[in-house]
Formats: sequence, C-alpha cells, structure tokens
Amino acid sequence: MIIYTSDDIKMPCFPKRKISLWIKRIAEKQAKRVGEVSYIFCSDRKILEINKSYLNHDYYTDIITFDYTADTLISGDIFISVDTVRSNAVNYGVVFENELFRVIIHGILHLCGIDDKAPGARVVMEKYEDEALQILKEIGIVLQ
Repeated sequence: MIIYTSDDIKMPCFPKRKISLWIKRIAEKQAKRVGEVSYIFCSDRKILEINKSYLNHDYYTDIITFDYTADTLISGDIFISVDTVRSNAVNYGVVFENELFRVIIHGILHLCGIDDKAPGARVVMEKYEDEALQILKEIGIVLQ
C-alpha cells in the first residue's frame, strides 16, 4: 500500500493512482514488491528538523528515505521537501512536476537497494531515474 500525506504544507497535486501504479512497475523491474510505503510531503523546515534529529545532518535536502524493506518487500517512509523540489526545478530548468516525479521515484529506487553515495553510484541512480521517468508515458503521464 502506498500512502501520500503532507506535514505542514499543502499536498502537491499529482495523479496519485497513476503514480502508485508507476511505483509498483518500477519496483517490479527491480524484482521487488511494494509493501507499506508512506510519502510525507513537507517543508524545508520540517526536513531540516528530521535531518538533524535522525541523521545528525545540519543541511536541507530534497528527500530522506527511511528503509524498512525486508527481502523483496519494499517498505519505508519517504519524506520529500516540496520547497527544495521547487527550488531544484528552477535551478535545473525543469517543470516542478517533472522534478517531483524524479524525487518520488528516487526514494523507491533507494528502497530497491540502489545507492547514490558510493563513487560512481550517482550516475547509476540517474540512469535508473531516467528509465523510470520514460515509463510514465506508458501509464498516461507525459513529462513537460
């Protein structure tokens, strides 16, 4: 089950059923099944608080993923700062929704075991993100 909630901000508008279907397809491509995944959309203030409290990091980020995956059943809490996603979209010259979808799938890829911190791993993560974004078209979402 995939749940979408917000904490201290307005929930971003996107087709949740189609995105849930997309997430399940991406997990299947990684030989995983979706268990309990919660997306919590929040502000920069909230994500900084989480980063400090749980990870001892004193900086803003677009996403924090808490992984509760067991074997092939992915589960976790995925916090996404809508403020940072919005500013990243401007900085990268992309539409907000496109950046939001990239970050949404980034969290799932982490739950599937794909790392982005080791040397060269970021390039691999971006490849998987790009492939996942192409699959959006199959479920009727066209990136702008």
